[in-house]
Amino acid sequence: MTKYIGKGIYDAVALGKISLFKRKKVKIESVKVADKEAELNRFEKAKQSALAQLEEIYNKALEEAGEDNAQIFEIHMMMIEDEDYNDAITDMIGLQGFNAEYAVSSASDSFSEMFSSMDDDYMQARAADVRDISNRIISCLTDSKTEQLSTEDKLIICADDLAPSETVSLDKNKVLAFVTAYGSSNSHTAILARSMNIPAIIGVGKEFLDEISDGQLAVADGFSGELIIEPDSETVTLYEKKLKDENEKKVQLENLKGKENITLDGTRVDIFANIGSVKNVDEALENDAGGIGLFRSEFLYLESSDFPTEEEQFKAYKSVLEKMSGKKVIIRTMDIGADKQADYFNLDKEDNPALGLRAIRICLTRPEIFKTQLRALYRASIHGNLGIMFPMITSVSEIEEIKEICKQVKCELDEENIEYSEKVELGIMIETPAAAIISDRLAPQVDFFSVGTNDLIQYTLACDRQNSHVDRFCDTHHEAILRLIEISAENAHENGTWIGICGELAADTTLTERLLRMGIDELSVSPSFVLKVRDKVRQIDLES
Repeated sequence: MTKYIGKGIYDAVALGKISLFKRKKVKIESVKVADKEAELNRFEKAKQSALAQLEEIYNKALEEAGEDNAQIFEIHMMMIEDEDYNDAITDMIGLQGFNAEYAVSSASDSFSEMFSSMDDDYMQARAADVRDISNRIISCLTDSKTEQLSTEDKLIICADDLAPSETVSLDKNKVLAFVTAYGSSNSHTAILARSMNIPAIIGVGKEFLDEISDGQLAVADGFSGELIIEPDSETVTLYEKKLKDENEKKVQLENLKGKENITLDGTRVDIFANIGSVKNVDEALENDAGGIGLFRSEFLYLESSDFPTEEEQFKAYKSVLEKMSGKKVIIRTMDIGADKQADYFNLDKEDNPALGLRAIRICLTRPEIFKTQLRALYRASIHGNLGIMFPMITSVSEIEEIKEICKQVKCELDEENIEYSEKVELGIMIETPAAAIISDRLAPQVDFFSVGTNDLIQYTLACDRQNSHVDRFCDTHHEAILRLIEISAENAHENGTWIGICGELAADTTLTERLLRMGIDELSVSPSFVLKVRDKVRQIDLES
């Protein structure tokens, strides 16, 4: 029995046989072609095939992992169409006469090296995306594909690392767990694994791949991060019991549908769902969410090649509100910037985009974009129970400016005899230390707070959440984070404002009781976590 230790990124266990992930290796040679035009056509055909494949992968990811996680494949499609990337390839073919495989490989090396050398961690991560799309085009050119699982058994997939497209392309019904030598807990593949409810362990180290073999029995423990090869009978018995307990737990959670989110002492807690698309509403309803605590409206912008019109936005917001049938729907105004870039915004390159022109700062500096979104939101408000939430707030003056623009929008709608609801709640995200510290001054200005713990952790601990090198320093349970949340909750309630959490800590059931004791009124989580959090809430006694 041999043990390897990595980092578990999804709390579940798997017991089964190992399958080493195999990629067909393609040797790229530099060849001069006689017919440049034919070679250009060959590249274009391969590119279109790659785009068609990515479209299929996007739809599969949408179904299995949700809109947020499927977005990476939209980015890949955009990257394949990038003018500079295409020019580099076609110049090597059309001007220099190289074969398409070599041209794509050279462009991949050049662009990935360029991204890797940038100071910005987000841009550095794009190097892997360039390699991923380039490998896809080359596989289309050479008609070579990654070997698929040709077995009826479910397997523990072991690899050096997995590209997002490789993760999604695998048949989920044949995957017990993912184990990789490298990787970050914030990588796309890690996020996809969590969203697909597949146990995963990352960072086991490169040596383990040389020491294991196809078909070996193994345990992948996503709780502890342990990979156990050829476990003894006692260990197998232990994990068989754990698996049985997990399956029983799943059945118990299903039985919680229709039950209330009430603690043992009678305290009611709202448990809502986070979504990124109209398509995710069905998943929220299927998991019995009490409402939508965060609709990420920026994906309407990221999915578009130009600013979405008022009418396009109105239809999307109206659809969500109608589907939720009167349940609370909180729509966050666009959080563009930092790691969510849309080219048509023409934002300047920033040395530190996470601290730059993003979210509400774009809205307040470009009010014409903001007003279009607010008009769509207010028009949709008559079709359900709407709350509007504003991200990246740091001051009272920002809220005052927002409320003035909202007033202007409502006046315009009145003049045009366009109906809207007067019962729309306005709230802000507490995701900067500044907002938490002055929450006593912010609370009287709004109807609710929603704590965005992902950014609050990043800004408070000075840890870039996209940088795997600082994972060990990014303590999500850090006392400073919890104190900022508690301060915000106290100030909210003292001023008659309710408070929720919509970041990842909302789904961390090891913190649920502490958060409720702070006075948190609402927890908004990914749809698949709604019942898990409900179960935890119903076991807590706040009076004990």
